Amino acid sequence: MSRFSLQPWTYGFIVAFVMWIATIAYSGFASAVPTLSSALAFAAFSVVVGTGQMMVIASGPGNIDLSMPSVLTLSAYVSMSVMSGSNDMILPGLAVALLVGALAGAANFLAITLLRLPPIIATLAWSFVFQSLAFNLGGEATLKPPTALSAFTFYSVGGMRIMPVAVIVLTVAVAIILNRGVWGRRLLAVGQSERAAHLAGVPVLRVRLIAYVFCGVAAALTGFLLAGFSGGAALNMGDTYLLEAIAVVVLGGTSVAGGQANAIGIWGAALFFNLMATMLNTFQMQAGVRFVLTGVLIILIVALVPKPKAA
Repeated sequence: MSRFSLQPWTYGFIVAFVMWIATIAYSGFASAVPTLSSALAFAAFSVVVGTGQMMVIASGPGNIDLSMPSVLTLSAYVSMSVMSGSNDMILPGLAVALLVGALAGAANFLAITLLRLPPIIATLAWSFVFQSLAFNLGGEATLKPPTALSAFTFYSVGGMRIMPVAVIVLTVAVAIILNRGVWGRRLLAVGQSERAAHLAGVPVLRVRLIAYVFCGVAAALTGFLLAGFSGGAALNMGDTYLLEAIAVVVLGGTSVAGGQANAIGIWGAALFFNLMATMLNTFQMQAGVRFVLTGVLIILIVALVPKPKAA
């Protein structure tokens, strides 16, 4: 039990719990369930994009996807355009959004592989293309979602929303794939040593292609759900997730050097970010102070969390 409590990825959950207690102690214990429900709902979006980013980061040193916010926005615009507010078109709209995400992920991979561009440059360049497409598709207008999609993102039972539960199921599935699945073990093997994985017969390029496609699909799914949650697709809807998608992965226990991933830990990091924002807003702190405290808290957590021992 003591070994479990010292695992680096558990610290996000611990600090998030402390912040939740501090918030409800200040605002009243009647706010306990609403505060947790709201934090879970907002954290769910961070978890989905973070899970996609985790796959790419785990595939090896230097691998990262900076196009996720633009893919998120473009997928939201395309899907909202296809649905045009019709509940009957939700499934086609979702399919189109996921297709856009998959194509974006493949485009990133091809730019990295065929043009031999560093991932940070290739994905950043594509992000400008995707954002331009979104602007040309919808301009500065907000494209409204179908009522059934909005209802799903807010639907709750006993005060707890269903959407975060669905994302938790996704997280468990990803964790099983990484720890038990053939592709998951291949991904981590490629991240640890590309040359050793190649010599062992692992199809390195195919594994990385799937990781980038998965990342694009995760961004697209987030854009689809976020548009329903926030009332429509907007050009700046993905801005928050540019750095947050990376932060929740790192704080969640995934190594930036690749070869190590933790899907469950992303939830702790995402809850930490959202409950911290809630707590600071509850204490009525100014924006500048909130940003400073956020940075200080992140630095302290990263510095204090025990580092995994080298094998």
